[in-house]
Amino acid sequence: MTSQAELLKKIRDELDRAETERLSPLACPSGKALRRRPDPLVDNGHRQRFQVDADRILHSLAYTRYIDKTQVFYLVENDHITHRVLHVQLVSKISRTIGRLLGLNEDLIEAVSLGHDLGHAPFGHDGETHLSELGQAHGLPPFVHPVQSVRALDLLEGKGRGLNLSLQVLDGILCHDGEADLMDLTPERSKDWAGFEAELESKELDPGLELRPMTLEGCVVRLADTIAYIGRDLEDAVRLGLITREELPPEAARVLGRTNGTIVFRLVEDLVTSSLGRGGIGFSAPVARALRELKSFNRERIYLNPRIKAHGDKIKTLFALLFQTFLDQVREGDRQSQILTDFLAGMEPSYLEGTPPALMVRDFMAGMTDDYFLTQARRLLLPAPIM
Repeated sequence: MTSQAELLKKIRDELDRAETERLSPLACPSGKALRRRPDPLVDNGHRQRFQVDADRILHSLAYTRYIDKTQVFYLVENDHITHRVLHVQLVSKISRTIGRLLGLNEDLIEAVSLGHDLGHAPFGHDGETHLSELGQAHGLPPFVHPVQSVRALDLLEGKGRGLNLSLQVLDGILCHDGEADLMDLTPERSKDWAGFEAELESKELDPGLELRPMTLEGCVVRLADTIAYIGRDLEDAVRLGLITREELPPEAARVLGRTNGTIVFRLVEDLVTSSLGRGGIGFSAPVARALRELKSFNRERIYLNPRIKAHGDKIKTLFALLFQTFLDQVREGDRQSQILTDFLAGMEPSYLEGTPPALMVRDFMAGMTDDYFLTQARRLLLPAPIM
């Protein structure tokens, strides 16, 4: 008699075989997933391999903390402003739409999408800048959120054991870099674990280093990251009164539209029709020009707008204060401190013995939500009852 486990594994194997007929020859089938170490739960389970990765990311503690991480606008009292958790869901939805139209592996796309921003610090890119400066002052390399995303999933989850995700997923996360202006990508398919580790180290030392994903699915997520935020940030800025739709660059508005819905629709349609039947993915020349113009507009009128940096100096001061406080607590072995009770307790000995105190602090602070960060600041700065 066939056991339940054998029956379910047979169904999974049939799904894997069906992929070879259903997916494009350019796709990365589930059977090609590469892991650092054997994983019986993956090899003998009912889920396809990249589906396991997506599930592990979705159930991770780092993913849970997406809910209160800032996207662009922080310390804003408006419930309709985009937070990181919504952004990654939008990236996942847009990427899977593109992947379905191109015959790519949607499970791989979903896993990369859900995990791509896990390394973001509290308070968005400003927080990333502050952590980078503080870490470098203590001998660490620059803080790079794609690298930290990989570090969170490959090491910090599971108290130093990591989630044993596939190479293709971790590579897509490392290479996502949606802020870059590349409008056409061809995957670098020859990567292995050694090459990935070399790129991880190089990216950390040189944050501006351009990396290409090893799969077309990873390339899709990288470009969908831009599609997901470019119009959504405009909507948020309009809602907050920073800009009006009429101020958008005329040519970009003519090609892409003036609302997030239209911008996403036109970018997706152009990306798909411009990429069908070739080994890479990219926008047509007119749309690429319009998108670059719109990104430049967003950078100047939104991301660098002094109105959204009103508390920037205060946040920077709090980052420095918390960093030094946690660093002192680690060095002193203060067992009552939040970094020891909330983060280091139960960590694998290999992490505790092989990680410099400043890097422990950076790992801890990078994983904070905005609200947890402010709670720690209040706890440090405001007097507490003594009796």
